[in-house]
Amino acid sequence: MRVSRLGGVGLVLGLVAGLGGVGPVAAASAGGTTPSGGATASGAITGATISGGADAVACEVDPAVPKRQFRAMWISSVVNIDWPSAGSRTAPDRVAAQQAEYRGWLDLAQRLHHNAVVVQVRPTADAFWPSRYEPWSEYLTGVRGQDPGWDPLAFLVAESHRRNLEFHAWFNPYRISMPAPGGAGADLGQLAPDHPARQHPGWAFAYPPAGVAGSRLYYDPGVPEVREFVQTAMMDAVSRYDIDGVHFDDYFYPYPSGTYPVPDDATFAAYHRGFTDRAAWRRDNIDLLIQEMGARIRAVKPWVKFGVSPFGIWRNASADPDGSDTTGSQSYDIVSADTRRWVKQEWIDYIVPQLYWYIGQYPAADYARLVPWWAQTVRGTRVQLYIGQADYKSGDPAYGTYWMNPQELSDHLTLNRSYPEVLGNVHFSAVQVRADRLGATSAYAAAHYSRPALVPPMPHLPAGPLLRPALTGAERTTDGVRLRWRQPADGRGPLGTATSYAVYRFDGPGRVDACDRADAAHLVGTVRAAPGRSQSWVDATAEPGRTYTYQVTALDRLWNESAASATRTVR
Repeated sequence: MRVSRLGGVGLVLGLVAGLGGVGPVAAASAGGTTPSGGATASGAITGATISGGADAVACEVDPAVPKRQFRAMWISSVVNIDWPSAGSRTAPDRVAAQQAEYRGWLDLAQRLHHNAVVVQVRPTADAFWPSRYEPWSEYLTGVRGQDPGWDPLAFLVAESHRRNLEFHAWFNPYRISMPAPGGAGADLGQLAPDHPARQHPGWAFAYPPAGVAGSRLYYDPGVPEVREFVQTAMMDAVSRYDIDGVHFDDYFYPYPSGTYPVPDDATFAAYHRGFTDRAAWRRDNIDLLIQEMGARIRAVKPWVKFGVSPFGIWRNASADPDGSDTTGSQSYDIVSADTRRWVKQEWIDYIVPQLYWYIGQYPAADYARLVPWWAQTVRGTRVQLYIGQADYKSGDPAYGTYWMNPQELSDHLTLNRSYPEVLGNVHFSAVQVRADRLGATSAYAAAHYSRPALVPPMPHLPAGPLLRPALTGAERTTDGVRLRWRQPADGRGPLGTATSYAVYRFDGPGRVDACDRADAAHLVGTVRAAPGRSQSWVDATAEPGRTYTYQVTALDRLWNESAASATRTVR
C-alpha cells in the first residue's frame, strides 16, 4: 500500500473494499460519510463503515482531503445578486453576455474544487425556463414576463454537467415580488399581465401591509389550490430538465415585520382542517408542502435529490427540550418551518442550515453549538447534513470584529471535521466567494478544498451496480497524459449507467490497493461521461519525466462508485 498524504493524518478503522467485485459502491469514502462514523475533537476520524467485499483493511486517511464532501455556492438571481448581472440585461448581445457570465461562475467553482452549484431559477413566482405555468423572470431582461429569446435553464444544466457539477435548481415556493420601487411591491397590477396571482388575487397577500416599507406579495400557503399550484409550477422544471436536485431556501411564511400579523384570517376560517391553533396550522401547511413536494419528485424522477436550506435555529432549548443552546429567532415560530420534523420524517434528502454566525456567538447563536445540534438531529436518519456558510459576512466590518478574522470561515470547516454527520458546505453567495475579502476564500480553499472530492452518495435512492471500467490506454502526449477507457455493459439489464468517472493518479510504479483511494490525496478529478462506451481524457497536470500509475472508477449520477479499473503506468 502506498502512503502519500498531505499532513494531519487520521486513522480510519473501517472496511475498505478490495479491488475485485461488482457493486454500486465498491470503494466508498473513508471520510466519515456514513452515520456510524465517529470523530475526535481534533477532527481525525476514528470509525467509519465502508461497504465492499471480503478484503477488510484499516486505512489512514487525511481529514483535510476527504474523498466525499458536498461543495457548492449559491448563485442567486433575485435582484441580480449573482447571475445574471444587472448589466448583462442591457448588453448588446444579452444571451452571449449571460452565458459568458455563467461560465465564469463555473470556472470559479472548478478552481475551488466544488462539485455542485445551487442556482436560483424561480426567485419570485416566475421562471428561468419557458414555463407552462408562470411568466418569464424579470431578472433575465429587466421586464417582467418578457421572453429572453432562449432557454436559460437548459443552458445552465448542460453547461454545469459539462463540468461534471451537480445542478440543484433553487426554487422559492411562495414569494411573488420584491419591494418597490425595484420590484412590484404590493401591487398586483405591476406583475406580468399573465401572472397567476393576477388571475387569482385571492391566492396572494401583501406583507407587511401595502404602504409600509418593504411590502411585497406572497402566495398564501394556507390555500390548498396555492400549495398544489406552486408544486406543479416547480415540477414543470423537474420533469422537463435533467436537474440533479430541487432546493428550497428559508422563505416559507414571511419573516415578521414589526408587529404586523400575517393577513390570513379568512384563509384560516375557510381551510383550518380542524386546527384551532393557527400557529400549528401554519406549520402543517408548510409540512404538507415539503411532504408532498418530496413525494412528487420521487414519483417522477426518484434520483433527483430534495433539499432545504432553512434558518439555522429550529427552536431554543428554553422553548423546547429538543432545541439548541441558543437564544435567537426560531424558524419553528417565525416562519412556521418545523425543520427538525422534516429531518426525522425523512421527507427530504439533505438539509443545509444557514449557520451564519461566528464561533463563540453565545448565547444567541454559537456556530460551535449549532453544528453539533444539527449533527445530532440528522444522526440515525438518511438525511444528509451540509452547512450553509456566511461568506457575505467575511471582511465586512458591519458584522463585527469576529468577521474581520480571515480564518473565521476556515475555522468553521475545521470544526465541522469533528462531526462525521457534516458532509459538506454551501457558500452564500457567489459574488462573495469571488470577492475573497481578507483572503478568506483563499484561506479555507487552501486548507479544506485543496483536492477534488466526490459528492456523498445517497444509498436510499435507487441505483444499479456498475461494472469497473476497462482502462485500455495511457500514453504521453504533448499536453500531458492521455487516458482511454471503456465502460462494459453500461446501463444494460440490471446494471447502472456511468454518468462520470473518477481518475486517480499515483506517483511511481507499483501495486495500488483500496486504501490508496480512501481519501482524495490521489484523486485527480472527475470527468463527465462522453456519449458511447469509449472514453478519453487528458491529464494536463502530469509532469514530463515523472512516472505515474493511473486507475479509473465509474460513477453513476448519484455518485455511487464502481470497483477500480486495472492500473496503467506511464513513464
